[in-house]
Amino acid sequence: MMLTMLVRSTARCRAIHISAALFFSLALFSLETAAVQQRKPLLLPDKRTLFQRVVTHPGARLFASAGDSAPVLNKWIIPFTVFYVYQRASVDGTEWFEIGLSSTGEVDGWIKGTKVSEWRQSLTLKFTERAGRQPVLFFKDMQSLEEVAASASPGKSASQLASQFAGIKSGSIKKPADFPVLATEPTKEAISRQRFYMMPIFQAVEVFEGVKFLQIASIDPGSGKLPDDFDLRTGIVFVIDTTISMKPYIIRTREAVRKIYDAIDKVGLADKVAFGLVAFRSSTEKTPALGYVSRVLSDFRDGRERAQFERALAGMEEARVSTHSFNEDAFAGLKTALENLNWEPYQSRLIFLISDAGAIRNDDPYSSTGMNEAEMADMAEAKGVKVFALHLKTPAGKNQKPNNHTFAENQYRVLTRHSDPTIGDLYVPIEASQTEAGVKGFGRVLEGVAGQMVGLVRATAGGERLQLPAQLSSAKGDAAKDAVGKAAILGYAMQLEYLGRRGGVKAPEVVTSWVSDMDLARPDTPTFQVTVLLTKNQLSDLHQRLKTVLDQAQRTKRTGARDFFQSILSAAAQTSRDPARFAKSPDKNLGQLGFLAEFLDDLPYRSSIMRLTEDDWYRLSVGEQQAIVDDLKSKIKRYEQYHNDVSNWVSFGDVDPGDSVYRVPLSMMP
Repeated sequence: MMLTMLVRSTARCRAIHISAALFFSLALFSLETAAVQQRKPLLLPDKRTLFQRVVTHPGARLFASAGDSAPVLNKWIIPFTVFYVYQRASVDGTEWFEIGLSSTGEVDGWIKGTKVSEWRQSLTLKFTERAGRQPVLFFKDMQSLEEVAASASPGKSASQLASQFAGIKSGSIKKPADFPVLATEPTKEAISRQRFYMMPIFQAVEVFEGVKFLQIASIDPGSGKLPDDFDLRTGIVFVIDTTISMKPYIIRTREAVRKIYDAIDKVGLADKVAFGLVAFRSSTEKTPALGYVSRVLSDFRDGRERAQFERALAGMEEARVSTHSFNEDAFAGLKTALENLNWEPYQSRLIFLISDAGAIRNDDPYSSTGMNEAEMADMAEAKGVKVFALHLKTPAGKNQKPNNHTFAENQYRVLTRHSDPTIGDLYVPIEASQTEAGVKGFGRVLEGVAGQMVGLVRATAGGERLQLPAQLSSAKGDAAKDAVGKAAILGYAMQLEYLGRRGGVKAPEVVTSWVSDMDLARPDTPTFQVTVLLTKNQLSDLHQRLKTVLDQAQRTKRTGARDFFQSILSAAAQTSRDPARFAKSPDKNLGQLGFLAEFLDDLPYRSSIMRLTEDDWYRLSVGEQQAIVDDLKSKIKRYEQYHNDVSNWVSFGDVDPGDSVYRVPLSMMP
């Protein structure tokens, strides 16, 4: 089954951003510059660095040589293992593959072609959060899926098939010979985000505008053992702007926390809900008297330790001096909360980001993170943390030139965006033109959203299954009511995931099936997030090449030199075994010149960096060039974090560390 991608999405990926300090610990590996191994896997057609790979089917066996009569080396290969292909052979009209787990030349044996699927692209899927969409159905062929999607009521048809499938699985219904569904996503629970599973895409066909049918396999090798004490616990962190003018909101936060602690004490859940506290300001390099950029004032403290947390809150004070910019370093506060607090004991995770200003982006020379909102959102998503951005819309923000309210709103909507359009995002604007009214509205949001999380814990502890809340009201104006409604939907999804993790719920395992990338009942709601399965070698190579692009972009911007592309290609030629292919060609873009990693070529999105020509670069305004530089910096900061995220690197067997893989969201590609 050859892997082909028939459709290229027009969704435009943001470009990237850079810094390399963390990567110095890894001996950066480029597939082009690696020492020649004794053997290499076969290359994909028309590729210089991408190797052929296959995914095994259940029942596959490993042979000493090609042919059924050869000695069997392994009677049972773990289904859906990914192997590199070292050689192909035809025996009695049947294709055979010589395979190995590693790309470093170690072969394991031969496998029959009918027991594998060829996988040309590194695209895999992850289920989106079930905040209202139907469970995904896995169809036996595309025609069956098309018939449901084209029916008068696709959602109703899908629900009926799901009910029939449940009856077939339980034995209460006999399976019809032509039944079209092979498997379903678990219906009563959700698959934990902490569980590694893989759904490689073999083919994609766009049948309706914005809706694709995907031919995939589904693989679930399982994950680690749960702790013995695995109850649903909620961790809530306040990430608070402590610059001048924030004191009334700090005081109101103390009041809200006291009320929530009292509530959990009354229902005997003191050990199930905990709070953390992080403060942020801005650059101490620019303004030393600020004291800190961001600081953990308290790690998680549950109801049994409320005195310590309340002391930390009482000790939180606003700054006594102004910062260099109206925007503050909110991303520093978020990064500190995500990286420096112990989230592990908590299955439902929430951050309240509280500020009256926008966040410093990486175009500010005093940005401590070097990151932008899209990359910060990905960082929170990877941790399973939901961020509510409580934006206090004060007169000071409105009076900035340009209006800081608009800038901050745009940022925070991106930062808190949710895959389900019913939720949209977790941005909460709080009208604070009058301080007293602002504090009152702020308190309602804090207590309402936190109350929903407490309700989630109480219901789960009591064995109560939450029901999906009714659709949110489209009426605008009541920020607290809107935020509480969204929190209720999130609570439902969080309980599904907790129950799935507690029960060890697995992704369905199918050799080949067809799925819709959008909910059949709500075609504006994605069912999957597309990710790119990158090896550590590929990520390092991409990081190194983008750093070269960034360095030369910054140099030519600074000096006015007109050798942007030539300097990039010269750097590439110095480390290439084939330097002639980097000969300067002004009419070609970086992708056509072969400078960037080949795995980017066939991805279903349009890369602004891949399509960039030398003429394009010099036609851009200074501001447009700076936007590319900023995005490069931010994305590469994120790549460094992927590299150091040890818990999410996965190996298929005992392989070279460079062949370990990581699921990188497609949106994070350059």
